[in-house]
Amino acid sequence: MLNLNLPKKNGLFITGTDTGVGKTLVAGGIAAVLRGQGLKVGVFKPIASGCRKDGALISDDTEFLALCADADYSLSVITPVTYKTPAAPVTCVQLEGRAIDYEEIVAAYTYLCENTDVVIVEGIGGAMVPIDDEHTVLDLAVEFNLPMVVVARPNLGTINHSLLTIDAVRNAGLPVAGLVISGYNAFEADIAEETSPEVICEFSGVNLLSIVPFDEESSVEEGRLGQTVVEVLDFCDWATLAAV
Repeated sequence: MLNLNLPKKNGLFITGTDTGVGKTLVAGGIAAVLRGQGLKVGVFKPIASGCRKDGALISDDTEFLALCADADYSLSVITPVTYKTPAAPVTCVQLEGRAIDYEEIVAAYTYLCENTDVVIVEGIGGAMVPIDDEHTVLDLAVEFNLPMVVVARPNLGTINHSLLTIDAVRNAGLPVAGLVISGYNAFEADIAEETSPEVICEFSGVNLLSIVPFDEESSVEEGRLGQTVVEVLDFCDWATLAAV
């Protein structure tokens, strides 16, 4: 247990079944939808690795989230802990010789809770990624105590990864808000991609919240959120799931 004593806030925690499955795109898209409903959204990615040096260490994910939320708070509030090494946080800690500053995480998150209507928190990598020698992303998620949105890829193998992730989240005592499939290409989908969402939901009992299509107009690295992604995500009642 980390015992961070984080403030309670309406919101969602976005996790992925793997790295690169689209959870930053989905997190940003949800933030944009909620912002479009007149809510002030706090976006939070407590730890980021693979950052570039631009005065401070800056994460593309952090900049993307700030853009989607139209944030009037600094990037250091959105992501208080940054590493240059493109690896799991536990490896970054060891290679860069700098422990995770949990006090900075608490301070930044507290600020967001006090100055926004709802928070969208994004993890790093998958739920079981180690962040230090004793804790995983899921241990950190427990501290936020928010409903978890599981973002999964559409292709072969996603059933196993998704069911394992959902099971781990539930075993940690957290509610699963539902499943989002990200990067689905209807024109190239094979039978596995067409049927996997239904199978995941049937065997896990979770709701399918959205199938986000592959969208050339969207790019986290280039800071672009396509309208197609926003329109598809807007079909889900995120405000209710976040208990706003």
